[in-house]
Amino acid sequence: MSEYLDIPAGRRIAFQRSSGRGPGVVFLGGFKSDMTGTKAAWLHDWAREQNRAFLRFDYSGHGDSSGSFEEGCIGDWFQDAHQVIEALTDGPQVLVGSSMGGWIALLVARAMPQRVAGLVTIAAAPDFTQQGFWAGFDDAQRQTLLRAERIELPSDYSDQPYVITRRLIEDGRDHLVMDQPLPLSVPVRMLQGTADADVPVDWAMRLLGHAAGDDIRLTLVKGADHRFSTPECLRLIGQSIDDVLA
Repeated sequence: MSEYLDIPAGRRIAFQRSSGRGPGVVFLGGFKSDMTGTKAAWLHDWAREQNRAFLRFDYSGHGDSSGSFEEGCIGDWFQDAHQVIEALTDGPQVLVGSSMGGWIALLVARAMPQRVAGLVTIAAAPDFTQQGFWAGFDDAQRQTLLRAERIELPSDYSDQPYVITRRLIEDGRDHLVMDQPLPLSVPVRMLQGTADADVPVDWAMRLLGHAAGDDIRLTLVKGADHRFSTPECLRLIGQSIDDVLA
């Protein structure tokens, strides 16, 4: 059953958490996903078996949280994560970020390093609004976005199209992490499937090369897709958290 946190920005954030020992684990979901997804649910059960504190939540405009997805942007969702971690967890946390959640996790690590014990990213997509959407648009699409303030793209995960707004693109530029130094003093485990059609392997390689830290590792899983939700992939996520905690 979801609980709710009202944050100062006026948004109501749905969350589920379970108590246990620390450092706790916080799951940060992907673009237009919610906390009922396979990875989030698996991690909930994993944490309970480990007696590990665990928190999952829906960004505003996602799942059971307030707001409209189309009105949201990276800055809003980063703020949601920041507020949730600050209000609902104690001490340093291991952040597990999937796709867009990997970008959010990096922003959180930059903003509140004292509250981060480690990072596990799954097909991390830092700066995807710029290096994915905007870079992939042709001139006509860019003009449509600037003129109409929005553009619709087909989704492989839903019958409903992705609505990409001008605000999402422009706000994304204010939260880039690949255009400036990215020091990470905590253990980092990056997971990436070679058959991922949404986040290319070379994004993972670029992030590995760009991030600075003494304990950063990238694991490539041959044949794994963007969902990264097979039993083998899920077990690897758990093993990566154990590795960070060790």
